Amino acid sequence: MKIQDIARLAGVSPSTVSRVFSHHPSISGEIRERVFAISKQHAYHPRLSTKQRNVVIITPYQSVYPVQCCVEMILMALTRELPNRGFRIEILPQDNLERLDAIQFCAAAAIGAEPGDFQDWEDRFSVPLVILDREAKLKSPEVYLVRSDEAQGMELALTHLFESGCRRIGCIIHGSPGTGNADIRHEAIRRFLRKQGLPADDSLVCFARDEEYLETTGKLLRRKIDALFCPGGSGGILAAYALSLFSRRIPEDISLIASEQTFFSRYGTPPQTTITPDYKAMASAVADVIEARIAGRKFPARTVLPYLLLRRESVRSRDERDQS
Repeated sequence: MKIQDIARLAGVSPSTVSRVFSHHPSISGEIRERVFAISKQHAYHPRLSTKQRNVVIITPYQSVYPVQCCVEMILMALTRELPNRGFRIEILPQDNLERLDAIQFCAAAAIGAEPGDFQDWEDRFSVPLVILDREAKLKSPEVYLVRSDEAQGMELALTHLFESGCRRIGCIIHGSPGTGNADIRHEAIRRFLRKQGLPADDSLVCFARDEEYLETTGKLLRRKIDALFCPGGSGGILAAYALSLFSRRIPEDISLIASEQTFFSRYGTPPQTTITPDYKAMASAVADVIEARIAGRKFPARTVLPYLLLRRESVRSRDERDQS
């Protein structure tokens, strides 16, 4: 099917259909909806213009810490990668999404958002949307996922602790069950611990919000842990503070691994060993999705990237354990 066929079925000119697909602000909502409905019915996906190079980056409508730190690190990587590929960037808070109907863009990338927020994307737009750092069941060919391999990241951290001689590892997963990546992390942690024959019950693998870290850390210490793993959020900062209140030294008493916090982890006392998404690779994957879609090439709906381990001084080595 050609654009002329879509125009005939919609009762408009081919140039109007072209403006609909380029999201020209002069097109009425009624015409836009009619053209999109016909295109969807006939499985027509227009080739994007190579001249249109605007990419909208959708961010949380307000700063939400500690999520904001991850948002900022991804945003920093995107603002380096996309301009290097010849794209222009417009940053749009999520509570201002109605503005998308009034601007021209060739793609969008959503940071810190849930996939369910964009279930009607294909009905409204004919450009790709890349959702970062989330897993979901995809229902639209215009929606792509670029995320870190949460199971691999959990195993990476726990393997480092295990190889360092830790045998009673406590874990505090930031967030609540059913939110973000918390459930994926919980399942992966328990699976690894059980595989190694280590205790993995709910008294050692916990969920916590920021205000719960102190109490949760105290409970884990009563379980005689020798290491603490805190994936997500500001777990490294909160755990270090909690351990200091309980007079536990890092790493002499408790080895600690957390998620990377750009403005803290390397400057902590001691500097913290962390796991981190490969933000540069994530930004590159987003650009690859957009370029493939513009060129009319197929691209995988999911891109899953490995975590990186940043080794610093908060994990006690096996040699240090043997000498003590």
